[in-house]
Amino acid sequence: MRESRPDRRRPRAAATLAAGVLFCLTALSGCSAGGADAASRTEPRPASPRPTPVWDPSPASIAAVGDSITRGFDACTLLADCPEVSWATGTDTGVNSLALRLLGAPGAAERSWNLARSGARMDDLPAQMEQAAAEKPELVTVMVGANDACRDSTELMTPVTRFKADFQAAMDTLRAGAPKAQVYVASVPDLKRLWSAGKDNPLGKEIWKLGICASMLADPDDLSHTAEHRRSLVRERVVAYNEALKEVCARDTRCRYDGGAVFGFSFGTGQLSPLDFFHPSKDGQRRLAEIAYRQVTSAEPPAPPRA
Repeated sequence: MRESRPDRRRPRAAATLAAGVLFCLTALSGCSAGGADAASRTEPRPASPRPTPVWDPSPASIAAVGDSITRGFDACTLLADCPEVSWATGTDTGVNSLALRLLGAPGAAERSWNLARSGARMDDLPAQMEQAAAEKPELVTVMVGANDACRDSTELMTPVTRFKADFQAAMDTLRAGAPKAQVYVASVPDLKRLWSAGKDNPLGKEIWKLGICASMLADPDDLSHTAEHRRSLVRERVVAYNEALKEVCARDTRCRYDGGAVFGFSFGTGQLSPLDFFHPSKDGQRRLAEIAYRQVTSAEPPAPPRA
């Protein structure tokens, strides 16, 4: 039998491989198994597309929910709704509602729905949201809460925890039926500012005696500590309601709170109804429409108004 000889090629191959490994370890760039510079052949990755913004500043249909303000109560006729001058969905060109500004005259009549109800409080909102969801609107406007503070006494004002829970329930109801609808939430107006604007009008004070928002407007000339404390309690509750609106809205990527714009608006006598000196007049409705339009069409949520 022939004695086998050691394979002299194996040490040479091992030495060559070791040299290649050493070169790769000492080089600044990486090496491939074949010794080529793999990093130099790596193509740059294409830039990721920018995410589509969740908020669309030009919705094609609108549903409005809320209370008497959105119904245009006392803006045209005493103790009656006047939805044609509603800041949200009205067709009166003098008001130039949000619907008119966004949809035009034909669209405002054909693709907007005013589902608000005079006298409504926050616990009425889930049912209104269910109606709104059935219309599949691209935008839902919300203005509610004044009646939760406007009660016969401060003790009857809606507790903040209940107010917040009812608003969350309303949002959940909308999302169950219209998951992609955008929501514009207007802050509750400053009721104490409304008292201040109308308290010097003799006719307005006589009308207030009929029982309009007694928690704030009762005894309008009374400047005693007790009366001022009562009005302050109402204002503090409205501030708390607005904070609840803000917090619930912030949980929803398609919801935009107005940052306190309506609360901070200085309603004068020209913006108050000459029939009750409390609800918005046609000019007041127009101002609310202006605020809403700025909020809805802004690419980013507008900054809160300065104090």
